[in-house]
Amino acid sequence: PTRRSSPAVAEARLLALTARIRPHFFFNSLNGVLGVIRSEPRRAERALEELADLFRAFMQENRDLVALGEEVALCERYVDLERLRLGDRLEVRWELDDDGAVGGVADAPPALMRARVPPLMLQPLLENAVYHGIEPATEAGEVLVRIARRGGELRIEVNNPVCDVSRHQAGNRMALDNIRERLMLFFDLE
Repeated sequence: PTRRSSPAVAEARLLALTARIRPHFFFNSLNGVLGVIRSEPRRAERALEELADLFRAFMQENRDLVALGEEVALCERYVDLERLRLGDRLEVRWELDDDGAVGGVADAPPALMRARVPPLMLQPLLENAVYHGIEPATEAGEVLVRIARRGGELRIEVNNPVCDVSRHQAGNRMALDNIRERLMLFFDLE
């Protein structure tokens, strides 16, 4: 009996963990739109349309793996929304490597972009990098997103500048713990 209910419990847990991401992203995005609504109403309107498109994607059950290209596109929308708040202070550089074939987002190796990953896996890492590395800084900073595939293994690395800890609130590691648990549930890892 325990084994039969285990997949249902795992699926319910996975859906709950995915839902946990949405409010944080939503409030950050709305704050960005609020920051430009008077000064740049057209830009704010486009951002709200983009936010609505993102939330359509977020409202899906997200229990199936998705193409890496979809995750990267979602992250690019997220970065566009964060630039409403942070402007030129936020720079994101993508390095996508598929067994030696390297490119940025525009010229990404097509096979790599078709690789299957858990949904909403990359965006929280990027959000953490912005929150901890760019937001508290007074100067511009760069977030580097490196995605490399070697054989059957996919490695995702997100690097951000290190800021003065005294000027910024420490994180609670919820996003990282959430991603770790979602990976365990998706791939039935212990």
